[in-house]
Amino acid sequence: MSPRARATLQRCLRDPRVIGGGLLALLVAGLALFAPWLAPHDPQEQDLLSTLLPPMWAAGGEAAYPLGTDTLGRCILSRLLHGARIALYVGVVAATGAMLLGTVLALVAGYFGGWIDWAIGRLVDVWMAFPPVILALILLVGMGAGVNKVILAIVLIDWTRFCRVIRSEVLVVRRRDYVAAARLAGFTHVQTIVKEVLPAVTPLVITLFSLEMGIAVIVEAIMSFVGLSVEPDVAAWGVMIADARTTMNQAPWGVIAPVLAIFATVLAFNLLGDGLRRALDARLVTSRGEA
Repeated sequence: MSPRARATLQRCLRDPRVIGGGLLALLVAGLALFAPWLAPHDPQEQDLLSTLLPPMWAAGGEAAYPLGTDTLGRCILSRLLHGARIALYVGVVAATGAMLLGTVLALVAGYFGGWIDWAIGRLVDVWMAFPPVILALILLVGMGAGVNKVILAIVLIDWTRFCRVIRSEVLVVRRRDYVAAARLAGFTHVQTIVKEVLPAVTPLVITLFSLEMGIAVIVEAIMSFVGLSVEPDVAAWGVMIADARTTMNQAPWGVIAPVLAIFATVLAFNLLGDGLRRALDARLVTSRGEA
């Protein structure tokens, strides 16, 4: 490992945001990955004699259902763990798709400028004129419900977030001396973008990517809440909230559990992204005197 890479790794490990967000994200990912083995019950298994049981530490709770049961007697903990698989799948895949599409267009627009930048900029302006939630609903109604359709809708809507922000950074980077030196050294446009411009905007891309994962988790929960994501018999956090809302006064734990899961997942991604940005962004490192 080079000295520069070692110094970057040390900065990451010293940042409490990276440590806290990374550990929390790993915990959520581990619970999702091993959900079939960690869940005490099948998420769809019904016990109509044990409906709306409270958590096991409350009066009337049972150890067999650590977080209680819902209106159909299904284990909330088991559904919570399996719902994490859906949330992380949508979060990672949708954020990756939006990042790739938006970053490529931003690099092309910011680096070449001129009519290319104008055309991509007008496309972004027109696309962002539509309210995101309404546009997502229109796309899902047109394409049909399903997790993969939700992912596609998120990519088609949120690529503009990456494109606008990263393009502004590329416009600054392309005027720097080392970019001009690369062109004078014989680098092609593609080589200059990949080797000089892209590394300079990578901290920003990482930050936006982590934020987008959190946004995608929330969007999936909203879409599953209104029945446009997974099937009603599939365990997902939005479905759990929708099922529990009618008995929220009687059994609030059915809503509290998935809401806390969404909160913890989004918090993990935000902390991790902000910490990595502060550790990787050369300007922030220099301003703190750690360069």
